[in-house]
Amino acid sequence: MAVKPERVHHITGGAPRTGPVVYWMSRDQRAGDNWALIHAQDNALERESPLVVVFSIAPGFLGAAARQYDFMFAGLRETADECRGLNIPFVLLTGDPGAEVAGFTRKIGAGALVTDFDPLRIKRRWEKDAASRIAIPFYEVDAHNVVPCRMISQKREYAARTLRPKLHRALPEYLDDFPVLRPHPHSFHGMLAEPDWEGARRFVDADESVPPVTWLVPGPSAAHDMLETFIHERLRQYHLRNDPTAGVLSNLSPYLHFGQLSAQRVALEVMRSPEGDNDNAASFLEELIVRRELSDNFCWNEPKYDSLEAAPAWALKTLDAHREDRREQLYDYGEFEHAETHDPLWNAAQTEMLVTGKMHGYLRMYWAKKILEWSRSPENALDTAIRLNDRYELDGRDPNGYVGCLWSIAGIHDRPWGERPVYGTVRSMSYNGCRRKFDVDKYIRRMDELKRGITS
Repeated sequence: MAVKPERVHHITGGAPRTGPVVYWMSRDQRAGDNWALIHAQDNALERESPLVVVFSIAPGFLGAAARQYDFMFAGLRETADECRGLNIPFVLLTGDPGAEVAGFTRKIGAGALVTDFDPLRIKRRWEKDAASRIAIPFYEVDAHNVVPCRMISQKREYAARTLRPKLHRALPEYLDDFPVLRPHPHSFHGMLAEPDWEGARRFVDADESVPPVTWLVPGPSAAHDMLETFIHERLRQYHLRNDPTAGVLSNLSPYLHFGQLSAQRVALEVMRSPEGDNDNAASFLEELIVRRELSDNFCWNEPKYDSLEAAPAWALKTLDAHREDRREQLYDYGEFEHAETHDPLWNAAQTEMLVTGKMHGYLRMYWAKKILEWSRSPENALDTAIRLNDRYELDGRDPNGYVGCLWSIAGIHDRPWGERPVYGTVRSMSYNGCRRKFDVDKYIRRMDELKRGITS
């Protein structure tokens, strides 16, 4: 099955050449269910050329710590083994990715370069840098979104309600199954160094004070196991998803973030399941497809996606009007980081993030909105929320994270609500409102037990 042309963006031209096709793996760190790798193999088969996968490790990545790097490296090791089993060498580079990948293509005499789609500025800068250094065809393939981001909308969508009908019209065409990646018949005969995983881990500037998690196994195999467990054990109760004590969430977001699992594969398996045609599946697919792809749309079309400047005009106006409102409480970054506020629910949510690298989605909204309420300015609040999210969450440094923080603090993809101090007409959330939704005391007790287990 050929990759749909709408998934493929031709970054640069260049004269066709014989020589290996290189897939620059970046956002989608898996061998199976990967449209970018499928396209690279199709290209190599057409040329009767070898296929090589390369991953380039930058010295740092948007505040990622040991927690995120160790999760990523473990997944990459599994992916490298799977590639080698398919006669596709896997090469690990270290340094500035744009320069390193371009230099690698020249070194092996590559005939074409393929990479995966990412809306974030840092990957776009790497792509631009690589493109300026090579003279071979360079393609980008959207392997992350079910419906290609570049195709579905050429503008920043106002809200989920404006993108949803476009996605639903396109899904029948794009929600198709993946071909199986085949053993590659054309071997690479040059000398390629085996990945130096330990050396690469030492190379990165990873804060070791944010330790790896132990409750979640990284890698594509574990991701598929988690998907299967979710479908068979928790999906039927997904209507309880806003209750942090119910334990019904998918736990797939770290795998989706690191590209160890395809969102399209998740959607296909959920739709084929016994729950596939009921409201639980519909609610999950709304979050998996519409909300995720709305976030990519936002970051792709809004260069300042991590700044208050990206907020809608109505939100900027109301936040500015309430800038001088008296705050009942004020905290600095360190107090937020160490869960030292007056609010036991907020502290419990922060503790969950500190210890597990994951916070329940409903509480993520409460968490960010209270940072706005207890910070000196909206700008300070957004900076704090993004810094904490990117430092501790396994799925931080992601379009979903930036949009989630901006939705909570500055009304992105939302509408004006009733006016309140500090928030203005940005939607607020309250401790008592949470108490009406779920057993707050039960959640706090669980997080206290989690914290004691770590410190004892």
